Amino acid sequence: MLTIDEECGEVRVRGGDGIVRRHDLATPEAFEAVSAAWLRCGWDVKYVYSFTWLGRPVIQLPEDLIRMQELVWRVQPDVIVETGIAHGGSLVFYASLFAAMGRGRVIGVDIDIRPANRAAIMAHPMASRIALIEGDSTAPATLGAVSAQIAPGERVLVVLDSDHSRDHVRAELEAFAPLIAPGGYIVACDGIMADLAGAARSGPDWAWDNPVSAIDCFLADHPEFEAGEPGFAFNEGQVRARITYWPRCFLRRCEVAA
Repeated sequence: MLTIDEECGEVRVRGGDGIVRRHDLATPEAFEAVSAAWLRCGWDVKYVYSFTWLGRPVIQLPEDLIRMQELVWRVQPDVIVETGIAHGGSLVFYASLFAAMGRGRVIGVDIDIRPANRAAIMAHPMASRIALIEGDSTAPATLGAVSAQIAPGERVLVVLDSDHSRDHVRAELEAFAPLIAPGGYIVACDGIMADLAGAARSGPDWAWDNPVSAIDCFLADHPEFEAGEPGFAFNEGQVRARITYWPRCFLRRCEVAA
């Protein structure tokens, strides 16, 4: 249970052990507690279903998009492969970053690209930087179609945002890992599912059937990858953790030892 007492200037959190912990309102601990409640409330009311990017609906938490912008600038990929297209807003987002950077293109993969969405994406001013592939993201034919559009030596960033079940994300990680060069990243979205079991629009199995579980399984078999924050370059504030729907999402391929 969380209580925000602005008059007293504190946040009170009752833990599962029954102990009430008090945090001054002007502390990182208070911000993190309030943010956790905000994320849960935002999930229940479908907060992320209220944004567009350059005219296309983008169903993402704005902070997650800003952090992805930081990662794209840092990694400077030639290609971003995103599984899960929906309305195409995130494809347009990545394409617009590439347009600003003067380089790069995006490959979107989805098992079912709705005709209206395909038409809108292909008519968008960013369309010249976007390619669409319809198919199961883990199917050999789909992977072959993706690989055929990536030239040798091109630097690839992969974003997994399709079916978020543990088994599917694990299969996607296995499938796309070979595309990632040392120092590159795979980003597995929506690990917040692990904290939402029992919430509106959730399933009782989400406590284990989620992208974070898939990441843990994958890392146990792939020591060449590590999970961790990219080390974002700027923070003059006191907040220590991202406010995100994507906890533990960043998987980095380790640099080759000298």
